[in-house]
Amino acid sequence: MRLDKFLVTTGCCTRSVAKKQVRAGAVSVNGVCPKSSDVNIDPETDTVTYCGKKVIYRKYTYIMLNKPEGYVSATEDGRDKTVLDLIPPEARTKGLFPCGRLDKNTLGLMLITDNGELGHKLLAPKSHVAKVYRFKSKFPVSEADAKRFESGLVLEDGYETKPALIELEGDGDEGLITLVEGKYHQIKRMLEALDNKITYLERLQFGPLTLDPALDRGEWRYLTEQEITELERHGGY
Repeated sequence: MRLDKFLVTTGCCTRSVAKKQVRAGAVSVNGVCPKSSDVNIDPETDTVTYCGKKVIYRKYTYIMLNKPEGYVSATEDGRDKTVLDLIPPEARTKGLFPCGRLDKNTLGLMLITDNGELGHKLLAPKSHVAKVYRFKSKFPVSEADAKRFESGLVLEDGYETKPALIELEGDGDEGLITLVEGKYHQIKRMLEALDNKITYLERLQFGPLTLDPALDRGEWRYLTEQEITELERHGGY
């Protein structure tokens, strides 16, 4: 792997900054400062330091994205921009994909990774990974409808949802919804089963991950070491 690619993948800096830092002598490989950032290294065996700190390499990439409206949750699409279009080319690794889906107009937390095994475990129905959403609805949700929601609803196609938690706020037309499954357009369809309609939906949590409030719409960052450890533990990986 090229040194500049390594520094980008590990979240140290951008490729352009990597070149500057290498030229400035702020990067070392096995105790030696290379003259160029395009030298090849072995990320598994070589020791790299960046600004005096050892860089920890992980086999997989884990990215938190604050999804904006208008992007589809896919690796590619013939008509619309995908969430991967928000990740700069130098940060994209082979096999990177969005773990789970958000509707085109749903906002908020997305996990993007190239760890297919962990992604499969987190999305498997038997894992019951909790996902928390902030919602707004066209009409207030009554206490009676909230109880129906929490008992599980039968959707228009006959599917019976698992019980879900709904916490009402304000006048009952907004609040938080927690699901442990992720059927197609599930929250929208559950509200429609109550003769209501979702007007705003944002995912705030996915398993142990919580959307970083410092991320504006469309922004992303690598997961911290602690977040990765918790995520892998949550997925039984």
